[in-house]
Amino acid sequence: MQPVAAVLPAPPPPWFADSVGAARQVVEVQGTGGTKAVIGTWQRKGDTWEPVERDLPSDVGSAGFTDVSSDDNPATPTGVFSLDYAFGTEPSVAHGLDYLQVDADDWWDGDPASPHYNTHQRCAESACTFDTSLSEELDGYPRAIVMGVNRSRVPGAGSAFFVHATDGGPSAGCVTLDDAALVRLIGWLRPGAVIAIRR
Repeated sequence: MQPVAAVLPAPPPPWFADSVGAARQVVEVQGTGGTKAVIGTWQRKGDTWEPVERDLPSDVGSAGFTDVSSDDNPATPTGVFSLDYAFGTEPSVAHGLDYLQVDADDWWDGDPASPHYNTHQRCAESACTFDTSLSEELDGYPRAIVMGVNRSRVPGAGSAFFVHATDGGPSAGCVTLDDAALVRLIGWLRPGAVIAIRR
């Protein structure tokens, strides 16, 4: 009589499984204390989520995490957000998302009085119709990915949330990781991917 092989139970689904809709790729950000986190990437195969990369070190906002984003709180918002496109001053690397090469005339409008608040704008600084002192100069980013935080563009509810390369410390609310890992991430992501963040 042949022994009956033990049937191992399927691993439990990741915590974000019921929150990401039809997304087939997820960048998971899990807080580990203070301003530290780890990043994992996941691919959906049928009804199963399979890990691609795990435990990539990450820094988040200098105020840690928040459930409600705002312009005056340098914290990383929790929740599930779209990953809309990539940009940077560096030439495009292999990528699955749209990639915008930027220069000194590219801005992320952070002026809550502007009708274009929380969007990319292109203008010479002297010609911009929004307050550039409240906005982000995009030529400071060799490469980054836009997170769809505050897509309804509620004034003051937060702008310019990106995934970008770490400078070795916490950010103003963005998610950061090693540049080599960021290059891999930009190459792996496809339209429809999301980022899922929890403290």
